[in-house]
Amino acid sequence: MCHSVTDRFRPYLLWAIITVWLSGCSQYSQKKLPVAYHNLNARYNAYLIARDRLREVERYKLKTYQENYNQPLPILLPLDSTKLEPVRAQLDDAIKKASLVAERHQNSKWLDNSYILLGTARMYRQDYANAMEVFKYVNTKGEGEDEKHEALIGLMRTYIETGDYTNGLNVAEYLRAQPLNNANTRDYYLTKAYLHQKKMEYAVSAALLDATFPFLKKGETKARLHLIAGQMFDLIGKSDQAIAHYRQVLKNRPSYEQSFYATIYSIQGGRTSNERFSRMLNDRKNIDLKDKIYYTMGLLEARNERYPKAIEYWKKSIKETTTNTLQIPYTYQEMGKLYFEKLQDFPTAKAYYDSALALLPQQSADYKALANRKVFLDEFVQQQQIIQTEDSLQKLAQMNPAALDRHLDEAIDRKQKQQQALLAKAQEIAAQAANRPATSSDIPAEQRWLLYNPVMITQGKTEFLQKWGTRQLEDNWRRSQKESSAQLASTDVSAPVTNANGALGAAPAELSASERKLQKEALYATIPFTPEALKQSNQKLEDAYYRLGKLYKFQFNQPDKAIPTFETLLTRYPNTAVKPEVYYLLMVSNDQLNRTSTWKEKLLAEFPTSSYARQVGKTGTAGAHTASGEAEAQRVYTEIYDLYKANNLSEALSRAETAMSTLTGSLIEDKMAVLRVILIGKVRGVEPYRQALTEFIRDYPASSLLPKVREMQVAAEQPTAKRK
Repeated sequence: MCHSVTDRFRPYLLWAIITVWLSGCSQYSQKKLPVAYHNLNARYNAYLIARDRLREVERYKLKTYQENYNQPLPILLPLDSTKLEPVRAQLDDAIKKASLVAERHQNSKWLDNSYILLGTARMYRQDYANAMEVFKYVNTKGEGEDEKHEALIGLMRTYIETGDYTNGLNVAEYLRAQPLNNANTRDYYLTKAYLHQKKMEYAVSAALLDATFPFLKKGETKARLHLIAGQMFDLIGKSDQAIAHYRQVLKNRPSYEQSFYATIYSIQGGRTSNERFSRMLNDRKNIDLKDKIYYTMGLLEARNERYPKAIEYWKKSIKETTTNTLQIPYTYQEMGKLYFEKLQDFPTAKAYYDSALALLPQQSADYKALANRKVFLDEFVQQQQIIQTEDSLQKLAQMNPAALDRHLDEAIDRKQKQQQALLAKAQEIAAQAANRPATSSDIPAEQRWLLYNPVMITQGKTEFLQKWGTRQLEDNWRRSQKESSAQLASTDVSAPVTNANGALGAAPAELSASERKLQKEALYATIPFTPEALKQSNQKLEDAYYRLGKLYKFQFNQPDKAIPTFETLLTRYPNTAVKPEVYYLLMVSNDQLNRTSTWKEKLLAEFPTSSYARQVGKTGTAGAHTASGEAEAQRVYTEIYDLYKANNLSEALSRAETAMSTLTGSLIEDKMAVLRVILIGKVRGVEPYRQALTEFIRDYPASSLLPKVREMQVAAEQPTAKRK
């Protein structure tokens, strides 16, 4: 009986014992039993789950990241929370589980490790502010030195991702003096190397990578870092070190892509025989990499100044593109660069740059420079087209009526024939694509259906812009009068109507009488028959020659082409309002080419009081003041500037305008002119301010302050711009 009672109450007794035991296992207790309990629960529940979730995220990031071998590879994979959306649940779970350790197991030795996981997960989420707080907390409150160092490395990475390189370097400098374990030493070197790579300090970054390799095991990760080290040594012109790292790639069990690009980079540096190209092209494993092989062949030909062959290989590169189109914009970029820098064919360079920008990622290191160059090329082509168009229209205006009428009929027929040829070509491509899958990679690029072919899309976009220009999305965007001038400018009265292959073809289908009449009237409307229309046409030509000459001189650094352009301007328009500036630019362009000229004498004789004459001075120097004169000029400027700072603006402006004549030829003349412009904006308002800015740009083309004034001019055009 007694035994049965004991059996009945045994479960309750056991539960009571467990309850009493657990009540003593407080997360704040430092006794052995509670600490052991919380260590066990923290590690094998929350911590391990959080760590595994984070590893899943890292594996996904590594698997889905697409390397761009046309650019220096990043040492650490860039963070992008949008690309981690498919594993957002794992990230959230990692944050949740890591937080549980902090909430329930404060006395656990896994607390610091869990905080580091939490900070890393928040960093992957690009929640940088909270990630920093976590890493700083571990460094301040953590107990393990290794964990503190690991947190500081995470903090350094977070600073890098936010662009705060100064604080990142401060953390790195602190860690440099600390005794790091092997894992932290490896991560420290990699993170610091990444920081210097982001700052484009490639020599330092490559040296840090060299120090990292002893801590890495053979495999794709080590092979990738050798590839990056080789790229950076190439960037600083140390080809021997680069080739050594490319060889190391092949010795570290690389992926096929890594070994392929290590070979390609060696060839691009001219360190491998071209005989390898045929073997690479015939290797079936390279079927999707032929575009890169042909691109490299083009680079070598361009380096050896065999430009037609280089262009041929680059066109083959584009033609051989399959599903991966990453190479295309860089091939277009090289073609544009060759036409721009070597062949100096600017319209063709513009077309290739247009194509490159259409496909180049905006985060690419080359994008901004390419976009800036394209702005000038756009203007260059625009000015050339204006000259061609207006010259052609003026010639048409001088033709006898009968010949002109025939010419317009031929222009209309030619346009219709071109449209029919384009339509026939489009139908042919569509018919070829209709009988097989349009996205199949075994279809040659030029035969794929247009909307599945990125090359054709880019080329079509470029051709549209060349033919129609930039058009708003509106009704009747293709009205004939919008293209009439360009159409007439591109036609030759002696040219026969041909078909798409250049052979004489049958006449196009006849337009109705009313359609032909409307088109002809639109063409007639663009021809400058009246004195007023001729005056407007000449004004366009004058402005175009002026702008074209300045582009040659300042943007393309081609004074040898700027000189004949300015001379043509002066010959055709001897009374141009920009004559003093043109004289000045002709003088400096000839000086740049070490040619003797009389433009300085002409400038001083015809426009002795102009700002350009003042800049030249009778001695031919930028400033003719003595040392004492310069000191006096500086004193006057300081007094006026003090009036400006004291908000005595009217008095400051009055004295500035009086002082301008006394500062002529001094070293601070342009500086005083800028102060005067600012004061005009403060005292007289927006429009006088804008006018003063324009006058400064006209009067001081060689001033070092010109970039700042141009920025002020851009700001002045904004409706809500405030004067400073």
